[in-house]
Amino acid sequence: MSNIIIVGTQWGDEGKGKIVDYLTEHTDVVVRAQGGANAGHTVYNQGQKYVLHLMPSGMLWEGKECVIGNGVVINPLAFIKEIEGLEEKGISVTPEKLRISNAAHVVFPHHRALDVAKEQRRGKGKLGTTGRGIGPAYGDKIERTGLRVNDLIQPERLEAKFRARFEQLTKTLEGIEVEDPEVTLEQYQAAGARLAPHVLNTVEFLHAAMRDGKQLLFEGAQGAYLDIDHGTYPYVTSSNTTAGGACTGSGVSPAKIDEVIGVCKAYTTRVGSGPCVTESEEFSDRLHAMGREFGATTGRKRRCGPLDMVMLRFTTMVNGLTKIAMTNLDGLDGLETVQLCTAYEWKGERLSLPPVDAEDWEDCTPIYEEMPGWSEDISGAKCLADLPANARAYLDRVAEITGTPIGIVSVGPDRQQTMVCDG
Repeated sequence: MSNIIIVGTQWGDEGKGKIVDYLTEHTDVVVRAQGGANAGHTVYNQGQKYVLHLMPSGMLWEGKECVIGNGVVINPLAFIKEIEGLEEKGISVTPEKLRISNAAHVVFPHHRALDVAKEQRRGKGKLGTTGRGIGPAYGDKIERTGLRVNDLIQPERLEAKFRARFEQLTKTLEGIEVEDPEVTLEQYQAAGARLAPHVLNTVEFLHAAMRDGKQLLFEGAQGAYLDIDHGTYPYVTSSNTTAGGACTGSGVSPAKIDEVIGVCKAYTTRVGSGPCVTESEEFSDRLHAMGREFGATTGRKRRCGPLDMVMLRFTTMVNGLTKIAMTNLDGLDGLETVQLCTAYEWKGERLSLPPVDAEDWEDCTPIYEEMPGWSEDISGAKCLADLPANARAYLDRVAEITGTPIGIVSVGPDRQQTMVCDG
């Protein structure tokens, strides 16, 4: 049995959805353990494009089971729309195929209103949130005032707790346009009835699955540098996006984990505010002109630059990576030289690991190592031997710097454009 955690090694958008989709063939249960609908996974399957926000990528496979764990925050109205969108495309979403933790927290319209209002008040100091209420929902969780899915599926309990919480927020919500609480309550009671057949104690379910010899695949949302503890704080999300978050967000012990695979683009991208040391306007324009690097959830242009190995060194440590899955290698096709940022210069010092404060990141200058590029189109490569020698050398150098083998290489969006590396 092999239980695997998939994590993003950058700021999200690394292609985790595709890697999870690819590995699902050899697993039994796919688990989403943290985050909310602020994440977006784009998966291509048999020519069909699927954009998933909260639904685990394993839903696209027949005979697989999917779990949304206790560490996730769920907007039930948006999630039901996502379910309906999949069903319209012929994907069956049954209680046997999708299970939702009764301990997951619920996102309400007032969370979204607070999220947008707070972001607007920050002015130039905006964090770049998606405005979907994720931060305020996690805030309620930490304050111990949140409502959970177990409340959602019990109409009378939902009404009592929702009214009490909304009354507590009266002063906080002054001057903020919020949906009529009566409308919200009616909609959420209906949503609770719709989702109730999927709800159970998922910790118990996952442990039973492991006892039965089933293999678990944990699907991370966002990336390591958006982790609330280890990311570029305060330009982070509100959950633990690193490997440890998969355990706390699912109730599965770290002792049960066999592998941690870090998904990394062949270059660096970031959406929203916050530092990005290797960001390059020229590099970004090139990728955007190719139709690449637009956010799956927001459609925003991603900020792009050469691969930042300083970041990758740190995420390798924090997550305990056993392998790296390199995606978008084909995005470097046609470059005469490819660059790797191997260190930062910061106030006269040379840093091999990133500073803790976002303000200090802003003062860092990338130190690059250059390698020869390749002119070939590699999107049709089926194995490593099909790649140009310079592309293979690039992969080897990344593995050498991180001390972690490259286990998977992706050269395009389709499931078939993926190769597993020996060793």
